Amino acid sequence: MDKIRNFCIIAHIDHGKSTIADRMMELTGTVEKREMKSQLLDSMELEREKGITIKLAPVTMQWKGYTLNLIDTPGHVDFSYEVSRSLQAVETAVLMVDATQGIQAQTLANVYLAIEQDLKIIPVINKVDLPAADVEATAAQIINLLGCSRDEIIEASGKTGYGVDKILDAVINSAHARVSATRASSHTRALIFDSYFDDYRGVVLYVRIFEGEIKKNAEILMMAAETKGLALEVGILTPKMTPRESLKAGEIGYIVTNLKTTREAKVGDTVTIAKNPAAEALPGYKNVLPFVYAGFFPVSNDQYKELREAIEKLALSDSALRFEPENSPVLGFGLRIGFLGLLHMDIIRERLEREFGLDLIVTNPSTNYEVVMSNGETIEIKSAADLPDVSEVKEIGEPWVKGEIILPKNMIGNVLNLINEKRGHQTNLSYIEERAVIDFEAPMANLLTDFYDQLKSVTSGYASFNYELNGYRPEDLVRVDFLVAGHKMDALSIMCHRSEAEAIGREVTKKLKEVIPRQNYEVALQAAIGARIIARETIGAYRKDVTVKIHTGDRDRKAKLLEKQKRGKARMKRFGKVDIPSEAFTVMLRRN
Repeated sequence: MDKIRNFCIIAHIDHGKSTIADRMMELTGTVEKREMKSQLLDSMELEREKGITIKLAPVTMQWKGYTLNLIDTPGHVDFSYEVSRSLQAVETAVLMVDATQGIQAQTLANVYLAIEQDLKIIPVINKVDLPAADVEATAAQIINLLGCSRDEIIEASGKTGYGVDKILDAVINSAHARVSATRASSHTRALIFDSYFDDYRGVVLYVRIFEGEIKKNAEILMMAAETKGLALEVGILTPKMTPRESLKAGEIGYIVTNLKTTREAKVGDTVTIAKNPAAEALPGYKNVLPFVYAGFFPVSNDQYKELREAIEKLALSDSALRFEPENSPVLGFGLRIGFLGLLHMDIIRERLEREFGLDLIVTNPSTNYEVVMSNGETIEIKSAADLPDVSEVKEIGEPWVKGEIILPKNMIGNVLNLINEKRGHQTNLSYIEERAVIDFEAPMANLLTDFYDQLKSVTSGYASFNYELNGYRPEDLVRVDFLVAGHKMDALSIMCHRSEAEAIGREVTKKLKEVIPRQNYEVALQAAIGARIIARETIGAYRKDVTVKIHTGDRDRKAKLLEKQKRGKARMKRFGKVDIPSEAFTVMLRRN
């Protein structure tokens, strides 16, 4: 136990976590030079392309007689629960800050998580070899944040490998903060900090053993999910799976089980031995629930079965993914899917399109709402179309978030205006050296579509943003319906605040006018709250020149023909069916 060190790297997106991990594996001889490729721990094609870590990955290394277990954590806000479980599994956190960008919002959020878990923090400035690197300014920000001294901060470069040996030495010398919690015991307790589904082997768990040991072929029990399984194989990751006879207290490794889905062994759950179970689980487990929902429909209805099978396959590995069938009169059969956030939604959409070759229509993302009925009953709705009759509704609560934005001092005004536009309000303003930290609260629905893009736009890309859910608040919310030629389109309905309804109605009807093609007759596009029309646009009819065959200038004959055409168009309008292109259902995603 004295020769084991468990640590993780925390940083904002694209600050070089995975590249530093590559250099560590090279330096410790864990991976041979010929097998090395950049971002080795980012196994997904999407991860390499976007330069982000989506699934965390552990690796065991040997250095100066010590066993070092590294967990490469995701940096994005959508996966903050996974990060918190990874931090629970280690004693030391390497805080990595990009010398060209300084401290960003997600770094700050992860530092708070690490301090909460009582970890030893090793500050590192990465990318010091770049011409744009401002090492001293970044060091001043870190000192201000952690209260450490300048000589505690390690300078490194993931590209050249400079300073990586110093980081490993610092990990070895770091006092283990929670080693007392890890001891040999008659009961076994291990924390699941990640799990995924393997097509050939079933569910594979990544665990940290806190007490006792888990042997190969032992019967195990997941305490929160209350499911039993078999440890068909146990071992460590180097980063390949290397089987062992058992995993002992203090070690990090994997367990191949006979379970069929990750819902039976969720992240944060405690594993114990079924014959001699532990009395209480490890602290901190929570059931992660999605709070962003979108309808996924195949462009051709023939692909519905393939879409369902693809989502079921992805859900085996992703216990946060929730889905249910949805039927739209216009789009046909599809699925309503719940996600942890917008990045999570983007990744799932791209994986469905790439890995399974599906053509998809994705409706506007919405969040869930709590509806209190007149009889006191509370129900949860996932889309505006599910809202019960308004006469039976007492109040509607919408989710609010607590957000944190880090940005240069001279851009505060623009960002505060943006927060106010989104019905949010600033709760605190503080400074770290040359940067400002704005704490604010805002309704989740208003941040869903384009808040991040607008934030990047008003701050020239210098701001970073992090948020967490902060409960539900009753507000004056209404359901806005959109009618095309008098037919209500449920898939387009949205929930919004009464004060914003007219502006949104006008904006969406204008966009629909651009994407819905002209017909042979006039088509009315309307936005309505209940029976009250709040906005209207009209798509003009195609007009055939019926007077072309009259060679004389007889006005009466012309008027008669035009009147006949008008009557024909009115009749077409009554029986006509408007073909709505799939882009119409994503107009809210592309705001100007």
